[in-house]
Amino acid sequence: MCAAVLSLEAITLGLTTPVLIAVESVDTGPALAIGLGLALACLLLAGLLRAEWAYWLGWVVQAAAIALGFVIPLMFVLGVVFAVLWGAAYLLGRKIEQERAAAYEAFDAAQPPSPES
Repeated sequence: MCAAVLSLEAITLGLTTPVLIAVESVDTGPALAIGLGLALACLLLAGLLRAEWAYWLGWVVQAAAIALGFVIPLMFVLGVVFAVLWGAAYLLGRKIEQERAAAYEAFDAAQPPSPES
């Protein structure tokens, strides 16, 4: 679920690039670095979520998306929305993993011992 949130956020952050250039009059170079850089970071993190540290970097991306609100005020709202989605996906994913581990453990405990043992 976290990968899905990051993928959707990548689209949103990529679309901030033309807004930075056309509406907020940010120079093209910095606008590309900010908008497309954050979008690329989201996509790379979505692929790295097997590692625990990637989830912490996900929180850094959420903070950066909110901080983008200092340039594009609407990003305060969108950044908070994505941060809430990220937090919900993170917590729900942890809960599902714990319940799955408990279910496997209960299943293994209910199995009769194999005759080879």
